[in-house]
Amino acid sequence: MQARKRVLEALNHRQPDRVPLDFGATMCSGMHVSCVAALRDFYGLEKRPVKVHEPFQMLGLIDEDLKAAIGVDVEGVSGRNTLFGFPCADWKPWRLDSGLEVLVPGRFNTTTDEKGNTYLYPEGDTGVPPSGKMPSGGYYFDAIIRQADIDEDNLNPEDNLEEFQLISPDDLDHFRTAVRQAAQTGRAVLASFGGMGLGDVALVPGPFLKQPKGIRDVAEWYVSTAIRQDYVHRVFDRQTDIALDNLRILNAAVGKDVDVTFVCGTDFGTQTSTFCSPETFQALYAPYYKKINAWIHAHTSWKTFKHCCGAIEPFLQLFIEAGFDVINPVQCSAAGMDPGHLKQTYGDQLTFWGGGVDTQQVLPFGTPSQVREQVLERCAIFARDGGFVFTAIHNIQAGTPVANIAAMIEAVHDFNGTR
Repeated sequence: MQARKRVLEALNHRQPDRVPLDFGATMCSGMHVSCVAALRDFYGLEKRPVKVHEPFQMLGLIDEDLKAAIGVDVEGVSGRNTLFGFPCADWKPWRLDSGLEVLVPGRFNTTTDEKGNTYLYPEGDTGVPPSGKMPSGGYYFDAIIRQADIDEDNLNPEDNLEEFQLISPDDLDHFRTAVRQAAQTGRAVLASFGGMGLGDVALVPGPFLKQPKGIRDVAEWYVSTAIRQDYVHRVFDRQTDIALDNLRILNAAVGKDVDVTFVCGTDFGTQTSTFCSPETFQALYAPYYKKINAWIHAHTSWKTFKHCCGAIEPFLQLFIEAGFDVINPVQCSAAGMDPGHLKQTYGDQLTFWGGGVDTQQVLPFGTPSQVREQVLERCAIFARDGGFVFTAIHNIQAGTPVANIAAMIEAVHDFNGTR
């Protein structure tokens, strides 16, 4: 069975010949650049610096030779620019505090203060305030909040819509080329077109904007979902209209070659509970998700992908009703997220894209045998009757032992009987 067919069988809740794998197709199923470099060495691949294609989380690009070594079944497509607003192009060397040399985009421009903190700039423009900070000795960039004082009487929803525009000719050309190339790999194509992340707090601070306007403080945004719901509705309503216009254009250009689309990465869960009540979700978010997902299902064959961390079991039926086909990262360590319960209760309607191994404790701090045990257990639970794509629970973090990463991959192949 070819990789694409394998993934489609799983997405349609039919038993594929084996569990499909994804590493690197999304911004929440990848690996820290140091892990990618270590895995390349482990497999004896050509020694060369790894490209950082997502600077916020410092995710490393998984090249074709490593994809083949891992055995991935999904090819990801994302936008032209990073979350800091500059393109993944004109690669240049850069060195982590650990000493590892990597490649970064040409406009990945940084400064360092007297404490060793590193700052990254929107569009690479060092003439404006930085929008990201990597603490000395750190591995990732944190968003810097640059919100101006709020004038409660003059809040303008357009300020929180600055980044949501009709797709540009350059971006459309990028997706045409990238999707076509992805389809030629024979893998399933997962496209992250952007523009549908309603209230995604990775985007709220506007790290790609030089002078963000509107409500850009993450805490203030969450407060707004409680006390400024009219404002948030106006933002979501307009954002959804723009997203639907872009979906029409994108579907006409690349639709036949896309299998899954990443709709939204807005998180609703903590380790122990949800951020808001089901009633708030139904009133504030669900109407717009339903509109987007309904359009996709009516006009394309794409499956719709929802990323949402944490203890979100109370929301899973609501996600189904809102039209989502796929849930990621399936954080089984969070409250109420028992794998057996999830599969039995929702497995005929949701595809679990993740849940394969815990990245908070077992993968980084366990032994290879403990990793193997959990992977085999999760595959046995989730793989029954399809509806499962294996990946770790969110990105594999810096400092994870390469022996554990390799044990995870080998365990999946042993479960599949492919090695």
